[in-house]
Amino acid sequence: MGLERVEQVRQRLGLVPQFPIIIVAGTNGKGSTCAMLESIYRVAGYRVGCYTSPHFIRYNERVRIGGAEVADEVLVEAFQAIEQARQETDTALTYFEFGTLAAVWSLMQAKVDVGILEVGLGGRLDAVNVFAPQCSIVTSVDLDHMDFLGNDRECIGREKAGVFRPGAPAICGDNDPPLSLQAYAAEIGTDLRRIGHEFGFQAQQSDWHYRAGSQEYQLPLPALSGSFQLNNAASVINAVDCLQEILPVTLVQMRQGLQQVVLNGRFQVCREQPQVILDVAHNPHAAKALASNLAQHPVVGRTLAVFSMLADKDIAGVIQVLTPYIDAWYIAGVGHARGASAEQLREYVMAQASSSSLVQIHADVRNAYRQACNDAGENDRIIVFGSFFTVADIMCELATTQHA
Repeated sequence: MGLERVEQVRQRLGLVPQFPIIIVAGTNGKGSTCAMLESIYRVAGYRVGCYTSPHFIRYNERVRIGGAEVADEVLVEAFQAIEQARQETDTALTYFEFGTLAAVWSLMQAKVDVGILEVGLGGRLDAVNVFAPQCSIVTSVDLDHMDFLGNDRECIGREKAGVFRPGAPAICGDNDPPLSLQAYAAEIGTDLRRIGHEFGFQAQQSDWHYRAGSQEYQLPLPALSGSFQLNNAASVINAVDCLQEILPVTLVQMRQGLQQVVLNGRFQVCREQPQVILDVAHNPHAAKALASNLAQHPVVGRTLAVFSMLADKDIAGVIQVLTPYIDAWYIAGVGHARGASAEQLREYVMAQASSSSLVQIHADVRNAYRQACNDAGENDRIIVFGSFFTVADIMCELATTQHA
């Protein structure tokens, strides 16, 4: 673990972006935050480069320029440039390090006006952190990737705070920011902005009120479902305001950007009667957000879960949060080396599900989904969740059936 290797290759390539960079870290909410930033800046007329991870179906999803996935030939050229520099410096790179350098190389070639870089894991030692941000956002701090980041929120918060820079805006959208994060921000002299302190919001019935010092806006609810999205939206508006001198955005453009934002795999409704919802929720914090959405969008019928998770996640914690909202479980193993088996997942579910719940296992996620579709009535809903791999499998299934 360290940034020395990726920094060596970055220097060899001369990757010094001239466009402003926003780095987004956090346990959950990174994807939503990146999507809102991208939407607002695109509405404002900027050429936006966005690097996120992981992808669902195509690697190209990770790199967007002007709202479109980067072309194969651009990625291949980027990979060739990274590989040549890697060989010249006799440096080993991880999959994510290689991809991060290639993404920024692609954004530089495209001459974007602003780059939005999502942290893959942690922050301090993540590959995107070799680039200097004009603004950094930590969306939330919760327990995930503890083998790498530490066993409590204080350890994890310090790792995520590693994306902060002296003198630059450092935005935290967590309602209870760890003391370690705040201490590090003070130590290096960042412009720390905490939700509920330096900025905040008040939810209203059909819109919301944002305030930061003397600055106040009345804004529409973001197009992404869930009241928790207002924490992400408020952090985004604060970031946009911080960068007004170099990336001017009007209030009208902020409003339009929030209303137009789209993000796959986050309470994404794909079908109706029965309703099919995709959500990548894979840790207890994300499961609480999913549970909140399920509670806010009740159905007349039952809720059927197509469920699969990676073995190194807090499976019991996720199930505990969502069990009250699920009437039937269709369980399968993930087709991945880190995946939990269907039998393991079934044991976790049986330990917490009510005696009236239907629990069955299937050979794979697609078969589980097909059975749920067969069993669901038009007033029921099917929620597919547990990991990016789980959702990706059903995205492929939906694409296949749509073209059949």
